[in-house]
Amino acid sequence: MSKAAKSPRLFTSERLAQTAQVALAPAQAHYLVSVMRLKAGDSVRLFNGEDGEWLCRMEQASRKAATVACIDFLAAPQRLPDIDYLFAPLKSARLDYMAQKATEMGVRRMRPVFTERTVPSRVNIGRLRANVIEAAEQCNMIAVPHLLEPQKLPAVLADWEPGRHLIHCDEQAPVASAIAQLGRLEPGPAAVLVGPEGGFSPSEQAQLRALPEVVPISLGPRIMRADTAAVAALAIVQSVLGDLSGRQPD
Repeated sequence: MSKAAKSPRLFTSERLAQTAQVALAPAQAHYLVSVMRLKAGDSVRLFNGEDGEWLCRMEQASRKAATVACIDFLAAPQRLPDIDYLFAPLKSARLDYMAQKATEMGVRRMRPVFTERTVPSRVNIGRLRANVIEAAEQCNMIAVPHLLEPQKLPAVLADWEPGRHLIHCDEQAPVASAIAQLGRLEPGPAAVLVGPEGGFSPSEQAQLRALPEVVPISLGPRIMRADTAAVAALAIVQSVLGDLSGRQPD
């Protein structure tokens, strides 16, 4: 295994370039020094979605502060498929899981959407982002999905981007091949919407049906929990409209 592959890997929002000096966040310094037992001169990998991944050298190392210098360029940033993931917030542990899996499935953007039957009244964007970053770090992604601000469903639909398919997981849709349904769509940007455990209200269902870009699909004869439905739906959409189909992201 190469030196780079053995090195701890962290996301940074700082710019990365040859010889650039990067001050790590206190939590990252604590992880590298106290958990991984790194010291000055040791290697670490940093990445972001703009500058790619770099092999860096620890210049300063303490439990509260660490500085690294970029040494070698390792890989270019990835371009994620133009697929959004819209979801009704869940309780904390399941929301953590869902954020991690949606990241692994390669969505470009995520947005919490509040519906009439959504149980949580708020969403912790900081915690959500931490889960997204952790998944990207662990899965060797060189991109991190963008988190959009929470909105209520009517506001999302009222401002919908023309031409972006809205793939709506609908328990009332006929049980048929979702892959065949999506295969008939024109290529283009897409979004996946997974509602709350109690489903959408009748008025929300009417709003969804009125939107020309909405494509209701069934995930089969079984009732799934929202976090399971997210993984199933994203796998289907990626296999037809995303990079699992062999298409290169726009």
